[in-house]
Amino acid sequence: SSPARRSARRTEPDVIAASVLAVALAATQPTDPEPPAPPAAPSAPVTVEMNAVQLLALATARAEAGDTATAEAMFAALAKDPDIDIRSEARFRHGRMLEAQKRYNAAAVLYRAILDEQPGAQRVRLQLARALLFAGNEGGAARVLRQAQAGGLPADVRRVVAQFQGALRAVQPIGGSLEVALAPSTNINRATRSNTLDTVIAPLELSEDAQAQSGLGVKLAGQGFVRVPVSNRLRWTLRASGQGFFYRQSQFNDITVQLETGLEYTAGKSRLQPSVGRSRRWFGGRPFVDSDIASLSWLRTLGRRSQLDVSASVAHSQFRQNDLQTGTSYDLGVALEHAFTPTSGGRISLAGQRLSARDPGWSTTGGGANLLYYRELGRTTVFASAGLSYLEADGRILLFPRRRLEWLARGTIGATVRQATVRGFAPVVRVSHERNYSTVGLFDFARTSVEVGITRAF
Repeated sequence: SSPARRSARRTEPDVIAASVLAVALAATQPTDPEPPAPPAAPSAPVTVEMNAVQLLALATARAEAGDTATAEAMFAALAKDPDIDIRSEARFRHGRMLEAQKRYNAAAVLYRAILDEQPGAQRVRLQLARALLFAGNEGGAARVLRQAQAGGLPADVRRVVAQFQGALRAVQPIGGSLEVALAPSTNINRATRSNTLDTVIAPLELSEDAQAQSGLGVKLAGQGFVRVPVSNRLRWTLRASGQGFFYRQSQFNDITVQLETGLEYTAGKSRLQPSVGRSRRWFGGRPFVDSDIASLSWLRTLGRRSQLDVSASVAHSQFRQNDLQTGTSYDLGVALEHAFTPTSGGRISLAGQRLSARDPGWSTTGGGANLLYYRELGRTTVFASAGLSYLEADGRILLFPRRRLEWLARGTIGATVRQATVRGFAPVVRVSHERNYSTVGLFDFARTSVEVGITRAF
């Protein structure tokens, strides 16, 4: 039998979504009897032979007795058993023990290992969703639930899981994510490769810093949040996020941080989130732009396998190094995510932007589309995305003879390699290529970049 057929005892936290998911988990669990208990150990040291089932029962008994160190060693040994059912059951019970210790990331790694070998183990997939939720990875938990429903669930379980999805975002009061990566790039400053630019006066010769520069950098990215209940449906949130690219040539360091606060209102299958915030971007160690932002997002569950995300924002941006760019920007985005099967899914997004700057040459209107596809192949999740966007300026920048018109094409392929997971950190690799076609040479560039790092939700 699978892990879904042999786990019996559960300890659920006293929170709404976890309690709801507990019912779903119980509904998928048959009432097969536990394997027979091993014979009692004799008082004198002797050699006792046990088969895998008896050792599994002993490990479970040691875990229930509080001897988690012994139980963990036994479960780890059984996870190498040649019988897939034995090693899956050992990982499953080990994961349940780790959840009881609130080691949710470690438990999620074990559940993922089971699903890598048995993608149809829906009981395990639901348990993975729970572990991800309490590890702070609510987006991952919601995605796993959509994948579970794509694989088919009993009608009563589907109803309970739907309730869990509605309550999901209310559970985790604090959480976040972290990513660290090496980031080599052929064009770290997204600059033209030409050494001259056509201007209304005469060809302008560019310095080396203004031309495309290759380099090896380090990427640091992370975000964290705090969520405080106001009522059953309303919560106050505080979120901080940041991303930085750091190079040996420090004049190209690019750092952005943002702090925002707002409310989350959950009703049925929808979540509404208004917020306000402030961000700052530094380039080359100097303040580049400060923005005050007001945004509104609406998240809606569509059926059992899809999710719609609509967002709108308005921001006033003060550009520190070019006052002519200072102005107000408006953004609108729509995204639809869908789980095709328990091991694959995709996302399509559309976006539009408008910047009303002080100078018509820097005032722009644009829009674009992006496609994302992901699939689990054994212990690796591969993904690919492609996007195309257009930008048009109201007028020409004073120095250049033509008005700015641009097409930006971008493609990315990558993978998260779970078989190399260490203490909840999984290696991730991304390869991206960008090509921006512009009527103004200053903005015409090509760029290929690679990111090799580790990522983790907490």
